[in-house]
Amino acid sequence: MHKQLAMAVTVLTLAWQAAALAQQGARARIYTCVDAAGRTLTSERPIPACLDRPQRIIDGVTGHLQGVLPPSYTDAEREEMARRQQALQAQKEAERERRYRERVLLTRYPTERAHQISRESAKESVQVVIAGAQARLEHLAQERQRLDAEMEFYAANPDSAPAALKRQIAANTQEMQDQQRFIDGKRAELARIDEQFDAELAELRALWARQQ
Repeated sequence: MHKQLAMAVTVLTLAWQAAALAQQGARARIYTCVDAAGRTLTSERPIPACLDRPQRIIDGVTGHLQGVLPPSYTDAEREEMARRQQALQAQKEAERERRYRERVLLTRYPTERAHQISRESAKESVQVVIAGAQARLEHLAQERQRLDAEMEFYAANPDSAPAALKRQIAANTQEMQDQQRFIDGKRAELARIDEQFDAELAELRALWARQQ
C-alpha cells in the first residue's frame, strides 16, 4: 500500500515538473531591442516600438541568443528595398559587361599598332566615298562653268534665257549642294571614328599598363 502511494506521488511530481518545464519553455523567449529614442526595451513578445529594426531573441533561462527577428517593413520600404536591389543588380551587371569589354578589347588589340591598323581600315572606306563625292562635285563645278558661259549671252536680260538652260542651272545648283552636304556628313563620320578610336586607345593604354 505504501509502495503504491509512493509511486503515485512520484508520478504526480514528474507530471507537475513536466508541466512547469513546459510553461517555463513557453515563456523562455525574451525580445530585446534599442528603440529610436535609444532606450533598451525587453518583452516576452515582439516589441511594437522596434518593428522597424532587428530584435534579438534571448533564451530566458540561459541568456543565450536564440536568433534575430528581422524588421517588419512597410509597403513603401519594401518597394525602396526592391529598387535598391535592382540598382545593385544593374551595377553588378554593368561591372560584368565592363570586364567582358576589356577582355574583348585586349584580345582584339594586343598592341597599339594593331589598334592603329584597325582605325585606318575603318576610315579608309569612308575616305573612298568622300573621294568619289568630291570627284562628282568637281565635275558639277566644271559643268556649271559651261552653263554660266551660256548664260552670259543673256546677261542683259536673264529672263530671256531658255527654260531648259534655267532648269539645268537649278539642277546643277541643287546637286552641288547635296554633294557638299553629303561630303560634310562623311567628314563628320570620320571625326566620330577618330573620337571612338581615341577613347578606345586611352582605355587600352591603361589596360596594357595594368598587364605589365
